[in-house]
Amino acid sequence: MRALGQPLNHPAGSKISTILSILGGLGLFLFGMKIMSEALQKLAGERLRSVMRTVAGNRFMGVGTGFFVTCLVQSSSATTVMIVSFVNASLLTLMEATGMIMGANIGTTTTFWLVSFFGFKFSISSIVLPIM
Repeated sequence: MRALGQPLNHPAGSKISTILSILGGLGLFLFGMKIMSEALQKLAGERLRSVMRTVAGNRFMGVGTGFFVTCLVQSSSATTVMIVSFVNASLLTLMEATGMIMGANIGTTTTFWLVSFFGFKFSISSIVLPIM
């Protein structure tokens, strides 16, 4: 039995494998962002650019769009990653992206308020199928 205050005996290999797993996951994430950004640049025609300018050109519209998208995908992280890739693909400016990210954060907060208000008695699965 280990005395209080003594360090745990972990093999060095488990620490190294943990660090390599984290670095590998980060590398895979960055590679996916690069591939998605290049694909968006190839797909982005003038029509997509005009749509992006419309939904994010005004700061209030940008906040509303970020809020709406976050409510749809239920993840501000996913929304933020999409917005960053749009900026990287030159579909959005930094000012437009800032409003959309603020909207994504507001959408997450609103979702949390709804869950806390309705509690666990409300099942979203009952309305998802009719919406689909």
